[in-house]
Amino acid sequence: MPTYKAPVEDTLFLLNDVFGIGRYSNLPGFADLSDMLEPILEEGAKVCEEAFAPLNRVGDKEGCVRHADGRVTTPKGFKEAYDAYRAGGWMGLAVPETYGGQGLPYTLSAVMNEYASASNMALAMYPGLTMGAIAALLVHGSEEQKQIYIPRMVTGDWTGTMNLTEPHCGTDLGLLKTKAVPNGDGSYAISGTKIFISAGEHDMAENIVHLVIARIEGAPAGTKGISLFVVPKFLVNPDGSLGARNGVSCGSIEHKMGIHGNSTCVMNYDGATGWLVGAENKGLNAMFVMMNEARLGVAIQGLAQSDVAYQNAVIYAKDRLQGRALSGPKAPDKAADPIIVHPDVRRTLMSIRAFNEAARAFVLWAAIKSDVAHRSDDAKAKQEADDYMGLMTPVLKGVLTDLGFDNAVKAQQMFGGHGYIEEWGMSQFVRDARIAMIYEGANGVQALDLVGRKLGKDGGRAVMAFFNEVGSFIKEAEADEALKPLLKPLSTSLGHLQQATMWFMQNAMAKPDNAGAGSNDYMHCFGLVALGYMWAQIARTAQEKLKAGANGSTERMNHKLVTARFFMERMLPETAAQLARIQSGAESIMALPAEAF
Repeated sequence: MPTYKAPVEDTLFLLNDVFGIGRYSNLPGFADLSDMLEPILEEGAKVCEEAFAPLNRVGDKEGCVRHADGRVTTPKGFKEAYDAYRAGGWMGLAVPETYGGQGLPYTLSAVMNEYASASNMALAMYPGLTMGAIAALLVHGSEEQKQIYIPRMVTGDWTGTMNLTEPHCGTDLGLLKTKAVPNGDGSYAISGTKIFISAGEHDMAENIVHLVIARIEGAPAGTKGISLFVVPKFLVNPDGSLGARNGVSCGSIEHKMGIHGNSTCVMNYDGATGWLVGAENKGLNAMFVMMNEARLGVAIQGLAQSDVAYQNAVIYAKDRLQGRALSGPKAPDKAADPIIVHPDVRRTLMSIRAFNEAARAFVLWAAIKSDVAHRSDDAKAKQEADDYMGLMTPVLKGVLTDLGFDNAVKAQQMFGGHGYIEEWGMSQFVRDARIAMIYEGANGVQALDLVGRKLGKDGGRAVMAFFNEVGSFIKEAEADEALKPLLKPLSTSLGHLQQATMWFMQNAMAKPDNAGAGSNDYMHCFGLVALGYMWAQIARTAQEKLKAGANGSTERMNHKLVTARFFMERMLPETAAQLARIQSGAESIMALPAEAF
């Protein structure tokens, strides 16, 4: 049976020591965090380790069941675990107190997302999607809609979904056919079919609040004619009680590779009553609030599956006896040495570990930027943070989920044949991690978004700010001789990323296929530099703590420095190959006619 231990100590190190979260005490929700942070994380870890994790394999084996009347039941124990989660107030952690939330930083929600997703990704999606729906309503909902829906979603009595995809259109939402017909009383009749709707129907909450994109009759074609609607499973009476069942139902549950414990549904809307959220024909603006929050959440899922798979692979590698160390027996009293003595096993585990710790830092740094963008009253700080989030969202989503899946496979490999056997649970991490590369915008789309939209936005303001930030850090940190061996590879890879950016500027305008052909390598080059920047910050902090006496954490800080060196020596050099592939252009990729494939 796989196990999971939430990385509370590492999270606290990153928030307190590396990023100095106390510096943000001027922002709403941050003021009292110094006293509350550790207890909050420990309590969150407890519910994930004790309530969520034991049900991960249960959910995978049982899945969800759709009954003849359209009802869906979740796996055994899911409702009780969900009730424990909502009883702790975790869904309203970052929601304003006005609507029943706790008003704490979004950064804490990001931490809880990691712990919950690592312990039970399928179960964590139910509250996760609800928090995304809350975010969209907070920004674009009317005050009446906020008062009706958000407090009950904060308590978890009601959950939320997002309904975008249709059978004939995925990423190209301009092709959607779901229609909205005015009822004459301010509401609309919504008709159409949506597919791949996570948590679309279940038995864990008394109502489900669907956010649905549809086209109002007579609206412009394409994405300019898309509107967003709130369509509850049960209509809500004026006094807040539940009324009649709405015209929305689950037609079937998708049979999936993974996340079996989450009810991924085909949803049928048959004249269902819905209400416009935000302005008419501006639905994508509202939905992107939810999608951007969801994309960071999916990036966290990539990290989460990588970390839980790593934890179990380490346990196995320390226990499994196989062969002898190349340098001589390390366990002479046993028939063989544990496999963790072998260099290639170490290489595999170190590559996962180096990713996990830097990816966690990357997520938390982005979450802090999100808090600054939404809570600061400093216009310059808000703009810079918003620029950062816009630039980094596709990098976070694409790179962390690609590498998270790769790492789940690597961790499975540590088990040899046992990793392929279901009872060990490693295959579930692989299967669950796979979806994160696909939903909320497939990773190829994320790469195109980065290269095609984000690089040139506002004259390249965001990407130039990132280059300047990393470059300035390198110059400042070089004063410490001990850090120079780590900073040189980072400087080299930053140069590769800058060269790639310049190459696109010179070669993609006249021939756009050059941008498309190099976009995936560029996204991953960007991701490696960002992760390297995280490691540089971690290493500098570790070095400072060691100089100050480390306060009992000498061994842990030395481990950080070793892992940073591994990343710089063994992982970051990949940027050279990525640059070479980018500069090769699109010619060989596009040369063959379609008939030749």
